[in-house]
Amino acid sequence: MRTVSVIGFDGALASAITGVIDLFRLAGVTWARINDTPPEQQFTTQLLTEGGRPCRCINGITLMADGDWRDIPTGNSQADLVIVPTIGAPIAQVLEANSGLINWLSDFREAPSGQVRVASNCTGAFLLAEAGLLEGRQATTHWGFSHQFRQRFPGVALHPDKLITVDGHIACAGGGMAWWDLGVYLVERYAGAKVARELAKAFVIDAGRTSQAPYGALQARRYHSDAAILKLQDWLDVNHTRPVTLQDLATFAGLTERSLIRRFKAATGDTPTGYLQLLRIEAARKHLENSRVAVEEVTRLVGYEDVSSFSRLFRKHTGLAPGIYRARFGR
Repeated sequence: MRTVSVIGFDGALASAITGVIDLFRLAGVTWARINDTPPEQQFTTQLLTEGGRPCRCINGITLMADGDWRDIPTGNSQADLVIVPTIGAPIAQVLEANSGLINWLSDFREAPSGQVRVASNCTGAFLLAEAGLLEGRQATTHWGFSHQFRQRFPGVALHPDKLITVDGHIACAGGGMAWWDLGVYLVERYAGAKVARELAKAFVIDAGRTSQAPYGALQARRYHSDAAILKLQDWLDVNHTRPVTLQDLATFAGLTERSLIRRFKAATGDTPTGYLQLLRIEAARKHLENSRVAVEEVTRLVGYEDVSSFSRLFRKHTGLAPGIYRARFGR
């Protein structure tokens, strides 16, 4: 039976700890109970903290620990999987307060390939990155903290649109409740597709999610100091539904097209035309969330003419067709 060690620390998100423990402890159990068959527990779990002390979570709940993470050598197979939960408190504060944990995690930089050994949920990726585990690797975190993450860890190949990333022996999950998806994924890796499928059904989890793009926002792309690009972004906020060419944007910004592309990419991480697409998709999302206007009319309102092209673009950026997006997020 595999052992899953969840790391506790003051300021962690309680649900990202207890929820993951529930998932692993009940894999092979809840589905069997539903179907009145003998349960086959797949995992044991333990909550480990520094010194085995209780951890005070961000919601005020105190969780009792099962032991000290320092008692598990990083090369010991007794700890098959280590999971770092969401940081709920101010991130810099938690990183500063947990230097011992970060040093311990750094020993996981190298591990045998073929199986995930360390995983994080949401902003827990900051702890893995601070320990050097994500340098040169693909990772994800909460989309709302992606700019802060990139600034602090420029050597990490961050993909904030992805719900789960796996690079070698390290897995990361995106924002908030993505521990659902991470847990089901890891159960499949360790216990097989059948157990994971039954677990998802028992917990009523939509196991088909692959992207957190539908939940993202554009605001993070304004965290820069290029005045010309900020002015252009302000103009696009108002005029993104108009037919606009790259030359129009360059003229407004007082730059050559080549300089515009270079500076816009450096400031926002995107091209001017790519950013314009995102503005239009964001506007379409608001229409779909707050009105019953037909998709054809939404297409026209955000600056497109061809419905099929718009639908493909919308799905590319959100992972959902416009109609499905409205059904999930509309009022």
